[in-house]
Amino acid sequence: MQSFKSFVYFINMVVSAVLFSIPALFTFPLPFEKRYAFISQWARYNIWALGKICDLSYEVKGRENIPSQASIVLCKHQSTWETFALQLIFPQQIWVLKKALLKVPFFGWGLALLDPIAIDRSARKKAMEQILEQGKQRLESNRWVVIFPEGTRISPGKRGKYKLGGARLAEFTGRQVVPVAHNAGEFWPKHSMTKKPGVITISILPPIDPKGKTAQEIGTLVETTIENEMQQITTLTK
Repeated sequence: MQSFKSFVYFINMVVSAVLFSIPALFTFPLPFEKRYAFISQWARYNIWALGKICDLSYEVKGRENIPSQASIVLCKHQSTWETFALQLIFPQQIWVLKKALLKVPFFGWGLALLDPIAIDRSARKKAMEQILEQGKQRLESNRWVVIFPEGTRISPGKRGKYKLGGARLAEFTGRQVVPVAHNAGEFWPKHSMTKKPGVITISILPPIDPKGKTAQEIGTLVETTIENEMQQITTLTK
């Protein structure tokens, strides 16, 4: 039964992406705030549908740790789920992502309208320059910057290599870093259509002030903070 529900949700997600992307194209002339307000409703809808169809909800720990000023979110990456949920939890935001994602029909068109920092990972020096320059501009425009420091989805119980792009942006701009941990991969695994019922836990951890710290020190602190929290919220061995 859960496999069938998951299939229904998948079809719903694909169809809704098409339906949202068409009117979203007409938001192109509008200010970013209005484009974001409309397009982010797709994420809100999918989180709602996930609960209704697959019996999968979530709880947020640490909302009080969200700063009042636009900051840099460095989030654990296990699933597609967090790309939706972060839009419901944090203020208007942009993402650092692979340039190739913008070429995906419908989904990529919507992403392009949200002013992401689209990088070519093979051009590392240029990619870092983009993150610093465009990241600073986005933050100064009161847009939060979301980065997945591991770069790709990592299976539950495992740890990827934490890259320093977000930490260097923090050092460069002086903006706070908000580490985020969650266990979504246990319920919505990568490379799997089946969604397990339950409650995903997402933890917003105390912000890190980059003042007086090097990018390496910031990155190490982020990794330690996130991975320590992962040991607390994982349900694999509980």
